[in-house]
Amino acid sequence: MGLDTYAARSAEGDLPDEDELVFDRADLQLCGGLHSGSGGSFRGKVYANVVEHVSGVSLYEEWIPPDTVREMAAAFDLCDPKAVQSEMAGTVYATSAYEVHELQRFFRICADRGLGLVSWA
Repeated sequence: MGLDTYAARSAEGDLPDEDELVFDRADLQLCGGLHSGSGGSFRGKVYANVVEHVSGVSLYEEWIPPDTVREMAAAFDLCDPKAVQSEMAGTVYATSAYEVHELQRFFRICADRGLGLVSWA
């Protein structure tokens, strides 16, 4: 079983249409899972190592509140995607600089909109 990660307004996993529309317009290119990959979600298992490497936060939490997501966004804003790609080379799910940049965009949208994250394993 994998880990899917969803942007949400609360631990119940709600994401209003206006928030989902912002993600749709952003056209993020992140790996999706069986039920994720559009409208503010991605396959967390693929990015869990890089997210923890950059932000220090594990995606393996049921609910990550908006304050923590803002801190995660700030950490991604400060990282150099090419350096992160190099640092993650050889890991189980090595992440490209482009994917790190897309994660930067994802977390920035979440932070700007006051969203948290719900994980479903």
